[in-house]
Amino acid sequence: MSTTEPILKVEDLVVTYGRVEAVRKVSFEALPGSLITLVGANGAGKSSIINAVSGIVRPKSGRITFEGRDITRTQAHTLVGEGLVQVPEGRQILGTLTIHENLQLGGWHTNDAAAIQAVYERFPVLAERRDLPAGALSGGEQQMLAIGRALVARPTLILLDEPSMGLAPKIVDEVFRVIEEIRTSGTTVVLVEQNARRALRAADHGYVLASGEIAHEGRAADLLADERVVQAYLGV
Repeated sequence: MSTTEPILKVEDLVVTYGRVEAVRKVSFEALPGSLITLVGANGAGKSSIINAVSGIVRPKSGRITFEGRDITRTQAHTLVGEGLVQVPEGRQILGTLTIHENLQLGGWHTNDAAAIQAVYERFPVLAERRDLPAGALSGGEQQMLAIGRALVARPTLILLDEPSMGLAPKIVDEVFRVIEEIRTSGTTVVLVEQNARRALRAADHGYVLASGEIAHEGRAADLLADERVVQAYLGV
């Protein structure tokens, strides 16, 4: 049995918006260098969990630890400096700024030119268009920019919120190839995806969410092979 301590541990997380309880007593963990996924339908609570972990949303209760430190009340910009970075749903690039300026913002706390160069080497299309407004990129290219902006911060843990949303199948293939490369490089990945089958095929461990709670969890391959899980939550 492995004695490796989780890099991320979420315990009994509760997130509310007014009187609406979006996340109910959710617990999960990620080991260093692993890829875990949170899957489920729209409204299942996936993004609320990710936003609580990254410091964007303040949870009502529960505990979040990152590299052994309690970060439950830590602000988002502080977490970025500590190596926990989110790629938000919808990309949220700054379309009027150039591609290069977006990448510079990703590394605002380090001013790391080498990290930006590494992103250009990973995504040559961004290098070719570095002086163009980011809004001129296609949806897939914007997603690559959003991922690249996060990588400039040199994260030890990256949170990806619906990275395949709205993209053509061929571009989705490219996104998942990049995610696997990130994981192979040693960065821990927490992936939130509505495309449950694709996410579970990429992941080590999966958590299936329904109505703000974890309905099933286990090895990703086992969840994909469980006909009850497939029929109830992943579609026949």
